[in-house]
Amino acid sequence: MKTSNIIFFERKFPSANMILIKDQLPILIDTGFGSDTKETEQLMKEAGVSPEELHLIVNTHYHSDHVGGNFHLQKNYGVKIAAHKWDADLINGCDPEACCADWLDQPVEPYRVDKKLKDNDEINTGSKTLKVLHTPGHTLGHISLYEPEEEILISGDLFHKNDIGWLNIFREGVASIQRSIESLDRLSMLRIGQAYSGHGPQIENPLAAIDAARNRYEKWLTMPEKISWHAIKRIFSFTLIIKNGLAKEEIDNYLLKCGWFQDFARYSFKHQPEEFIQILLDEMIRSGAASWHNNHLIAVTLHQAPQKKWMSKNIKPRDWKPQDFLT
Repeated sequence: MKTSNIIFFERKFPSANMILIKDQLPILIDTGFGSDTKETEQLMKEAGVSPEELHLIVNTHYHSDHVGGNFHLQKNYGVKIAAHKWDADLINGCDPEACCADWLDQPVEPYRVDKKLKDNDEINTGSKTLKVLHTPGHTLGHISLYEPEEEILISGDLFHKNDIGWLNIFREGVASIQRSIESLDRLSMLRIGQAYSGHGPQIENPLAAIDAARNRYEKWLTMPEKISWHAIKRIFSFTLIIKNGLAKEEIDNYLLKCGWFQDFARYSFKHQPEEFIQILLDEMIRSGAASWHNNHLIAVTLHQAPQKKWMSKNIKPRDWKPQDFLT
């Protein structure tokens, strides 16, 4: 394969992966978690692009691990941000549902979407053109990006090399699984030599990964409880990552305050939330998603916990103010 100026950065949680298009008009696709902005800048500089040179940031979707660096890059360097129009309207309206931040209890610093994208839009990087593909499922405003010359796909969290994006039936709708399948079917029609997803390594055999993802989703159509288990374990693991674990004595009170936990307990698993706490903890341990260390529940997946000082800000879109967007 010829040398590409599409540079892929595989990152540890809580940040999502990042892709830099090093061209006349440099573009950064996704910006990681908010606590990792210094690393985000350093990765770009090591690749030969300084933050002030960025022409545009493109977000595949608005979850905190993909948009967390937006605030820093927009406020300090005036970088424009592009996202699907459905995400953009929620973000720019400071809607409490933006980024699902309240429901997920994940901090996101304020940013503004400058360029609203829709299906089949094109993004010019100088010598390349990225095609915007609306691929809902993981979120309603989820997009993928396709570069036809090198046959490269940037798939966000629709599918990964050995996993699929978790589905939020409470915020994205119960049809999110059908949307995911339709999005995968659309991508399967493309000539794809290489794919980069939001988590995990690059995907050398994208069509095989798409087929595996589709098969898994189709099985879930008849086993909806698996959708919920897949989602809740990933949400709780991410919580344990950004909080650097939870002490045993604080877990009950914390979970009972979370919208995601209440919804999954009551509506997916038909339990009172108080009853479901131990069921979730047992499954986290059984599946290897978490383990106990000195009476603290810790996420097992490779990660680097955010600094307590950064997490103490606890900023959500309901806290955003218009002046936050001034640069």
